[in-house]
Amino acid sequence: MKEKFVQIVNENQGIIYKVSKIYRDTKEDQEDLFQEIVLQLWKAYPKFRGESKVSTWIYRIALNTSIATFRKNKIVIDYIEKTPDTEIHSKEKEASDNEEKMFIALRKLKDVEKAIISLYLEGYSHKEIAELIGITENYVGVKFNRIKNKLIKLLKK
Repeated sequence: MKEKFVQIVNENQGIIYKVSKIYRDTKEDQEDLFQEIVLQLWKAYPKFRGESKVSTWIYRIALNTSIATFRKNKIVIDYIEKTPDTEIHSKEKEASDNEEKMFIALRKLKDVEKAIISLYLEGYSHKEIAELIGITENYVGVKFNRIKNKLIKLLKK
């Protein structure tokens, strides 16, 4: 059982990293959340019946864990958003900056909006997102359009 669980986590760690990065600001917090998600997956693994895709199950646990731990830890800490990095080449730095700007914008979204956009970016259909989040398929489309507009405004700032 342990080997199968480790294999599942290794095959799907990208999902966990993405959710961690969207829901936490600092690298340390992202790593802590990653570990907490893996712990919750381990606790839930014996009950996983395989009725859904493994990635769907991981997303559900990851999102619920992210939201639950976020509500528990509402500590405000001031930190420097970026540190100088002179070793990155200009194109890599620009791509890295753009990615970081996107994650900063994503972190400003509401929890449900973060969940919808992360599932969409992972390739889930509106129907699958609706089932995971617990809303109608039409409402996923409405929310997705609102999220896109909100992200465009946030990125223009």
